[in-house]
Amino acid sequence: MPGVQSVERAFALLTTIAESGGSLPINEAAAGAGVPLATAHRILGTLVATGHVRRDADRRYALGFGLVPLGTAAGSTAGLGAEHALAGLVDALGETANLALLDGDRIAYVAQAPGRHRMRMFTEVGRRVHPHCTAVGKVLLARRENDEVRDLLARTGLPRMTPQTITSTEDFLAALRTVRETSYAVDSEEQEVGVRCVAVAVPDVALPLAVSVSAPAARLDDEQVARAVPHLVRAADVLSRDLDR
Repeated sequence: MPGVQSVERAFALLTTIAESGGSLPINEAAAGAGVPLATAHRILGTLVATGHVRRDADRRYALGFGLVPLGTAAGSTAGLGAEHALAGLVDALGETANLALLDGDRIAYVAQAPGRHRMRMFTEVGRRVHPHCTAVGKVLLARRENDEVRDLLARTGLPRMTPQTITSTEDFLAALRTVRETSYAVDSEEQEVGVRCVAVAVPDVALPLAVSVSAPAARLDDEQVARAVPHLVRAADVLSRDLDR
């Protein structure tokens, strides 16, 4: 079904600004979103007027405060079931638990329960990252055909985040074969040095969702990963039942 081009372009501009981590001049926002400069000027002008984008004094564009209530409402759709499932993981494992979504070509973190340790991992809810360097990204892409994964990687590339990041398409596809065999995925310091993460997909739901736990690498060794997987599977099943209601 064909979409509405102006709406697609507006969201492409919002996403480009969000992924910049701050603000962008209009030419960079337009280029990143693949939108003609004149069109980007009209769309961003409209979004500034509605409060969803703000223009700084130096003519750079940033996300506006009008998006805050939308993000809050979107986050609440995860519901109490997600809160309980993630809290259960923290109770069982002590580490930070996350719920993430494959949103287009990026992973978006949609809910989190902080771990009990003084030194714990923290990922901002709403943060969007490349899928190839995350456990949640691997476990969700493993559910797709290789050709579809190749197309996604052709669009995003495989940027090196750490010395451990997989930067070869063939190596990444080989990693996905292992994920399909085990039904879980591990990020071993591939997104951030010193951090490991293990994830499983939420089964039988329309959205591509995954749950994970993340911790300092020293606390999440292979033995702890093996201990975590059954708890993650149970949490994913709880989420599946809750979201299917």
